[in-house]
Amino acid sequence: MSSTSSPYRIIAVCTGNICRSPMAELILAEAFTAAGLADAVIVDSAGTTAYEAGRPIDPRAARKLTAHNLLSDRHIAREWRPEWYSERHLILALDVDHYGWLRASAPDHETRARIRMLRSFDPALESKDPLDQGIEDPWYGDHNDFETVWEQVQAAVPGIVQFVRAAIADDARLKLQDSQQVRSIS
Repeated sequence: MSSTSSPYRIIAVCTGNICRSPMAELILAEAFTAAGLADAVIVDSAGTTAYEAGRPIDPRAARKLTAHNLLSDRHIAREWRPEWYSERHLILALDVDHYGWLRASAPDHETRARIRMLRSFDPALESKDPLDQGIEDPWYGDHNDFETVWEQVQAAVPGIVQFVRAAIADDARLKLQDSQQVRSIS
């Protein structure tokens, strides 16, 4: 993906896009707003399947988000589209099956390098194998399972914000160097 002045784009990916990935999307969007990066980062989400496409967020996920003042009433589930590989700077898989699917479908090595397990940004799990970094699907569970998803995503948020802040700073440095080189040639 080339360096541009457009916002840094992140997508969270789970199976149906009604539980884990929309929770991650809204938690991360709020974190980037709190970090003063709302204008520099866009977060969205998708599912690896069309099972839930067109449906709203799971009501249990919505309740969990609402309890933390995050509104999810505009969320509509959607299926992953291949062109998003080239349009996203960071692709966050919520579980190992999503990670494997995204990597197997990725068009090239550069794209595969942008695919990460969301919990690989959790300091307690960053050195672990992707098999140990997954977030289990809460759809089959109860309120406690949605609480677990909340906590697991929250544990990775500071690492993701730090990673993106550094990527944006690196991009700005490269642009400055390029503009200085152009001026020195002129």
